[in-house]
Amino acid sequence: MRGLVTKSTGSWYQVLGDDDVSYDCRIKGKFRIKGIKTTNPIAVGDWVNFELESSEQTIGVINSLEPRRNYIIRRSVNLSKQTQILGANLDQALLVVTLASPPTSLGFIDRFLVTAEAYGIPALLVFNKLDLFSEEGKEILQEYKAIYQNIGYPCYEVSALEGTHLDVLQGVLSDKVTLVSGHSGVGKSTLINRLVPGLELRTGRISDWSDKGKHTTTFAEMINLPFGGKLIDTPGIRELGVVDIEKTELSHYFPEMRHYLNKCRFNNCRHINEPGCVVLDAVEQGEIEASRYESYLSIYSNEDNRS
Repeated sequence: MRGLVTKSTGSWYQVLGDDDVSYDCRIKGKFRIKGIKTTNPIAVGDWVNFELESSEQTIGVINSLEPRRNYIIRRSVNLSKQTQILGANLDQALLVVTLASPPTSLGFIDRFLVTAEAYGIPALLVFNKLDLFSEEGKEILQEYKAIYQNIGYPCYEVSALEGTHLDVLQGVLSDKVTLVSGHSGVGKSTLINRLVPGLELRTGRISDWSDKGKHTTTFAEMINLPFGGKLIDTPGIRELGVVDIEKTELSHYFPEMRHYLNKCRFNNCRHINEPGCVVLDAVEQGEIEASRYESYLSIYSNEDNRS
């Protein structure tokens, strides 16, 4: 039988069969994907083939994985040498961002965007909690949006709590498979509850002492949107490691740098302190945002590539 993986709890997978029946499946034996070493060989969004353990049950065994159109990976937080597939066969990746309660750093945003670029997945930013913004906060929001809109990333500002601008977001998500990610506490679950009335995903308050969200999503799950399309809800990410990117290729995943590549004096220019570097000139001239260049240096120099 063939089916779509709609939920992953680590050892068990929920698979929606071609017959529209949901099956609880496990992996057959030591299931490993050739060339990909991850903590989860199967991910939400994967198409798999499975067989039933009994004709009268909805329990099955996954025996093969169909070729993926794409996937996106992050480094596991607890085991720095291991990686985790967040989702597969995606049309786009959405990062929910908050400027406070909890704050999302520009470095975290940039790592997410670099990862999406590296895996060929279009990315967009959704700035949530608009209802909490002071006038000063709104000015900062516009500055943040300008950084990313100027290099081609769509940005949206919403209040999931009050439902502000969600109609615009519906149009962006309609008929697409979208991975939803972000720090714990940024309002992912509240946002999804607004988009899918009656779903009632569990939401958590922000921890007062740390201003960090509590994890309310503990596994990845695919959710059908009532207006067409699917969301893959992922556990909140405290830190994001950039995985499997060669230092010599890193600048290719910064869209604003691509325009200047192959124009430096030296072919092997690292864009750090080399004479005749047009990227450095562009940073000095303000043509490349300083915060983005700082993220480039941080990712380039950080051996673990973690924020």
